[in-house]
Amino acid sequence: MKKTIIHSTPFGPVALVWSLFNAHPFIVRVILSRPSFSAYAEVLRLFPMAELSSCAEIDTAGIDIRAFLNGHDVEFDLGIAHLDSCSLFQQEVLRAEYGIPRGCVSTYGVIAAQIGRPGAARAVGNTLAANPFPIIVPCHRVIRSDMSIGGYQGGPDMKLKLLEAERPLKNTQFNQCPAI
Repeated sequence: MKKTIIHSTPFGPVALVWSLFNAHPFIVRVILSRPSFSAYAEVLRLFPMAELSSCAEIDTAGIDIRAFLNGHDVEFDLGIAHLDSCSLFQQEVLRAEYGIPRGCVSTYGVIAAQIGRPGAARAVGNTLAANPFPIIVPCHRVIRSDMSIGGYQGGPDMKLKLLEAERPLKNTQFNQCPAI
């Protein structure tokens, strides 16, 4: 049985869809709102039987997401995300993405090379476009090789605001991280 909790953020509602696996709570999906797209409506569409519910671990993740979206430096615990629902390739991409530190960016091609799959930049991009755990896995930190910001589930404005909030010095270039 899927459960959900909705949190208000400066970017609109964010839904955490979660479930128990072996008696432990795991997030199975983070749904971001964006202009003309409600996280709440998406939960109803994708998980119509989900019940409103939470627990201490999910509450902590929600509080952390809200703090992050308010500009605070938050380090998320990847262990709360149910990565087992992803393919092995997706897990490799998400783990590599998770390793990009605040204030840095990478590119799809760099991540592909990091996981030993040079030439798989498009597949990395597709994986991140469908990232079930945005914010926890900071896919906003991946940009195009031409240094343009690219797409984001929360919309390009949200991505740009998140990147700007993470820059240690305003009005500086993005810091491209060395291989992680």
